[in-house]
Amino acid sequence: MSITIGRHIFEGPYRSADNLKDQSGVYAIIDRRANGNVVLDLGESGMVRTRVASHDRADSWSRCRQGVLEVAVYYTPYARTAIEAELRTQFNPPCGER
Repeated sequence: MSITIGRHIFEGPYRSADNLKDQSGVYAIIDRRANGNVVLDLGESGMVRTRVASHDRADSWSRCRQGVLEVAVYYTPYARTAIEAELRTQFNPPCGER
Protein backbone atom coordinates (compact mmCIF):
# COMPACT_ATOMS: atom_id res chain seq x y z
CA MET A 1 0.00 0.00 0.00
CA SER A 2 1.36 3.42 -0.89
CA ILE A 3 0.34 7.05 -1.33
CA THR A 4 2.01 9.83 -3.30
CA ILE A 5 2.60 13.00 -1.32
CA GLY A 6 4.20 15.74 -3.35
CA ARG A 7 6.73 13.97 -5.54
CA HIS A 8 7.45 11.19 -3.04
CA ILE A 9 5.88 7.75 -2.67
CA PHE A 10 5.10 7.05 0.99
CA GLU A 11 4.28 3.68 2.55
CA GLY A 12 0.79 3.49 4.00
CA PRO A 13 -1.27 5.21 5.05
CA TYR A 14 -1.78 3.28 8.28
CA ARG A 15 -4.24 3.89 11.10
CA SER A 16 -1.73 2.99 13.81
CA ALA A 17 1.90 3.82 14.52
CA ASP A 18 2.29 0.10 15.35
CA ASN A 19 2.51 -0.51 11.60
CA LEU A 20 5.54 1.75 11.23
CA LYS A 21 9.21 0.78 11.33
CA ASP A 22 11.51 2.48 13.80
CA GLN A 23 13.70 3.71 10.99
CA SER A 24 14.78 7.03 9.59
CA GLY A 25 12.27 8.88 7.43
CA VAL A 26 9.68 11.55 6.81
CA TYR A 27 6.14 11.04 8.08
CA ALA A 28 2.85 12.59 7.06
CA ILE A 29 -0.22 12.73 9.28
CA ILE A 30 -3.24 12.44 7.02
CA ASP A 31 -6.91 13.14 7.58
CA ARG A 32 -8.75 10.67 5.33
CA ARG A 33 -12.01 12.42 4.53
CA ALA A 34 -14.93 11.33 2.35
CA ASN A 35 -13.98 13.96 -0.24
CA GLY A 36 -10.21 13.28 -0.19
CA ASN A 37 -7.11 13.36 1.97
CA VAL A 38 -5.73 16.38 3.84
CA VAL A 39 -2.14 16.50 5.10
CA LEU A 40 -2.44 17.70 8.71
CA ASP A 41 1.22 17.54 9.70
CA LEU A 42 4.65 16.55 8.41
CA GLY A 43 7.83 15.69 10.24
CA GLU A 44 11.06 13.73 10.13
CA SER A 45 12.81 11.47 12.57
CA GLY A 46 15.57 8.92 12.91
CA MET A 47 13.01 6.66 14.63
CA VAL A 48 9.66 7.27 12.94
CA ARG A 49 7.50 4.82 14.91
CA THR A 50 8.72 6.12 18.28
CA ARG A 51 8.28 9.76 17.21
CA VAL A 52 4.74 9.35 15.86
CA ALA A 53 3.59 7.18 18.78
CA SER A 54 4.65 9.79 21.35
CA HIS A 55 4.26 12.99 19.33
CA ASP A 56 3.65 16.25 21.20
CA ARG A 57 1.21 17.46 18.51
CA ALA A 58 -1.04 14.35 18.59
CA ASP A 59 -3.79 16.26 20.42
CA SER A 60 -3.71 18.89 17.68
CA TRP A 61 -4.13 16.17 15.04
CA SER A 62 -7.24 14.91 16.82
CA ARG A 63 -8.71 18.41 17.05
CA CYS A 64 -8.03 19.20 13.37
CA ARG A 65 -9.29 15.98 11.87
CA GLN A 66 -12.67 15.67 10.19
CA GLY A 67 -12.25 12.05 9.07
CA VAL A 68 -9.90 9.23 10.02
CA LEU A 69 -6.34 9.92 11.19
CA GLU A 70 -3.68 7.96 9.35
CA VAL A 71 0.09 8.11 8.99
CA ALA A 72 2.27 7.49 5.94
CA VAL A 73 6.07 7.27 5.85
CA TYR A 74 8.81 7.86 3.32
CA TYR A 75 11.72 5.86 4.75
CA THR A 76 15.08 7.41 3.94
CA PRO A 77 18.31 8.11 5.82
CA TYR A 78 19.09 11.00 3.45
CA ALA A 79 17.81 14.57 3.11
CA ARG A 80 15.00 14.12 5.64
CA THR A 81 14.94 17.77 6.66
CA ALA A 82 15.02 18.95 3.04
CA ILE A 83 12.14 16.65 2.09
CA GLU A 84 10.15 17.76 5.12
CA ALA A 85 10.75 21.44 4.26
CA GLU A 86 9.76 20.87 0.63
CA LEU A 87 6.49 19.19 1.63
CA ARG A 88 5.71 21.77 4.34
CA THR A 89 6.01 24.51 1.72
CA GLN A 90 3.78 22.60 -0.69
CA PHE A 91 1.06 21.55 1.79
CA ASN A 92 1.25 24.14 4.62
CA PRO A 93 -0.08 21.61 7.16
CA PRO A 94 -2.53 23.15 9.66
CA CYS A 95 -1.21 21.15 12.64
CA GLY A 96 2.44 21.56 11.82
CA GLU A 97 3.34 24.82 13.52
CA ARG A 98 7.03 24.92 14.35
